[in-house]
Amino acid sequence: MRIRLCLAALSLVGGAGLATVLAPSATATTTAASAAAACTDIDVVSARGTFEPGRLGLIVGDPVFSSLQRKVTGKTLSSYAVNYPADLSLTSAAQGNRDLVNHVQSQAASCPNQRFVLVGYSQGANVVDNSIGISSAGAVVGSPIVATLPAAVEPKVAAVLLFGNPIRAIGKSVTGTYQSRTIDFCANGDPVCQAGGANTAAHLGYSANADAAATFAAGKV
Repeated sequence: MRIRLCLAALSLVGGAGLATVLAPSATATTTAASAAAACTDIDVVSARGTFEPGRLGLIVGDPVFSSLQRKVTGKTLSSYAVNYPADLSLTSAAQGNRDLVNHVQSQAASCPNQRFVLVGYSQGANVVDNSIGISSAGAVVGSPIVATLPAAVEPKVAAVLLFGNPIRAIGKSVTGTYQSRTIDFCANGDPVCQAGGANTAAHLGYSANADAAATFAAGKV
């Protein structure tokens, strides 16, 4: 598994052409909007990294959710794994972008008191960036925005947790409405999020930041 993730990271770094911008008229293939889950207090929505195993993501999503379960007391938690290929196809991030927005909108309609923690690792960070209105076009395995969370849903997003975020390598970051609710980890030398980075292994070490991310989110919910 680690070898495959290393190869994925190397493919990302060496494959800038994979971030080809979709034509404005292109429509990403999407799955149907997910049926609303139970109305918990907090829904943790996680977009895994490229080829990352695990339900929410072995490196980031799963450990972050486990840590949140320990840190958030007196509230019920649910989780949702963004349904998208998480591969090197040109429409992968766009599919995740649309699925994330569809899921959160569906949940917000069915569970008006529910709040959300958005989690994105590597390509999954591109998915989250796009969903909150920060385009990942031009970043490795990025895409133009195909859907954004509407203004009515925005106050329900308690925290945004990003790891190895590819837009940082092209000089971008989360700004504006969601900035104060966002924590964005980029390991020193990680070539996916740091321009000129050369330590591919750094991209695989974000489990070490899961507890800090959960602490940040727990303070927002």
